[in-house]
Amino acid sequence: MLLIVTAFAWQNINSSRTIAEEPSPDPQKRLRVGVIGLDTSHVLAFTKAFQQAKPDAPDLSGFDVVAAYPFGSADIESSASRIPKYTEDMKALGVEIVDSIATLLAKVDCVLLETNDGRLHLKQALQVFRTGKPVFIDKPTGSNLAEVVAIFRAAAHFNAPMFSSSSLRYSDGAQAIRGGKVGRVLGCTTYSPCTLEPTHVDLFWYGIHGVESLYTCMGTGCRSVTHTSTEDFELAVGIWADGRIGSFRGIRAGAKGYGGIAFGEKGITEIGPYGGYRPLVEKIAKFFRTSEPPIAANETIELYAFMQAAAQSKQQGGTPVEIAKVMQEANLAADQLLGDELKQK
Repeated sequence: MLLIVTAFAWQNINSSRTIAEEPSPDPQKRLRVGVIGLDTSHVLAFTKAFQQAKPDAPDLSGFDVVAAYPFGSADIESSASRIPKYTEDMKALGVEIVDSIATLLAKVDCVLLETNDGRLHLKQALQVFRTGKPVFIDKPTGSNLAEVVAIFRAAAHFNAPMFSSSSLRYSDGAQAIRGGKVGRVLGCTTYSPCTLEPTHVDLFWYGIHGVESLYTCMGTGCRSVTHTSTEDFELAVGIWADGRIGSFRGIRAGAKGYGGIAFGEKGITEIGPYGGYRPLVEKIAKFFRTSEPPIAANETIELYAFMQAAAQSKQQGGTPVEIAKVMQEANLAADQLLGDELKQK
């Protein structure tokens, strides 16, 4: 129940903002985009998609990435070591490098929060939320479920448009299944590479890609999760409230890739390969124009609850963990994380 209340509160507030307060977006107006965090390859891919869009590509044209705040993770070596090079690469693309998020926010209309380290997202996002500017938060939304809940709660409080997603959600195969290719989805299994990062809940760091695909196909409603783990593999199995079963396999050995199989009322089909960044960037562009998130908040929150429950199940030797339990714990922890933040203007 706590999950549903949190999600619908966010949706209702954001919906009223768009309808009651926002003027109709001008599709011809060029929008200035700012980037927070230069410790992931996504910043170059997304920046180039916007900067190099041709005038006859209506989904991506009309955006200028104008400023970037480079600082991301300070202690995750795989991320922190990228910052100097990506800073120079962004300069070469004509992007101004600024020394604070406040300076960046004064120069832009919308924000890509790209810091790879989810532990920094809440503090960074709060600065954006207070301006009301649309912000896309790259995966992982946070390093644990409490941070994810706190971020969505803060966005609702400040009436700030936001969404967060892995690019795997927008692969052609996953979207076709979600759109009814096999009728009602009765079950699904997905897989992806799954490196672990000790500072983040296990599947948050990279397993998020396969779990995002799972939820794209299955939708919400998971009740409990059971998890099995070895040195090279992760296996999370969820039981949905209506009896459907969805699973995710994380891979650290042997051949690696992205995909899965959906089992439906009208057929069985493979999800297919990863479709690249462009479909996600197109969704971000539309979101920046309309301030309307393409994903319901409760779906994003629940897929992180699935991964949090998987981690608890792993710690407990593979016993089932209820989604409601981890949500209750996360809501209480989110209260502590936010403190007096929501009392500030």
